Amino acid sequence: MAEPNAGGSAPPPLEEALGWIGFQVDDMNGSRVARVVAIYVDAEDGEPVWVIVKVGRFGKVTAIPYAECADGPGRIWTAQGRKVIRAAPAVDPGRSLTREDELELCDHFMIRPDRGRHEVVEARPEGAVTAEPADQAG
Repeated sequence: MAEPNAGGSAPPPLEEALGWIGFQVDDMNGSRVARVVAIYVDAEDGEPVWVIVKVGRFGKVTAIPYAECADGPGRIWTAQGRKVIRAAPAVDPGRSLTREDELELCDHFMIRPDRGRHEVVEARPEGAVTAEPADQAG
């Protein structure tokens, strides 16, 4: 079952979230923060877990929690603040996330990995792929 997002409702299904690619990302205060470059899904159940974003024009690529996003016309909003997103660990959009990558992201965003969608991270072995680009899932 999906966790509630910042607005208190369930995040959209994967098919709708894939339409977010190219959308602007605004933080909880309405400040432009990034642009969506991919959606990552759980490697076991295929449910969306991370929104992969590019911060700034030539900035790094990182992930923000999917469950904390809401969409609007041509943009998404996240419950995370601009400074928190900019300081998030970088990810390589060309490769899957490992258990350790996800634990680092969970730690950064203060997500308890033993709750909600991230509880499976703790149950998977060290080095296991836990999330992958939606277009490579399956």
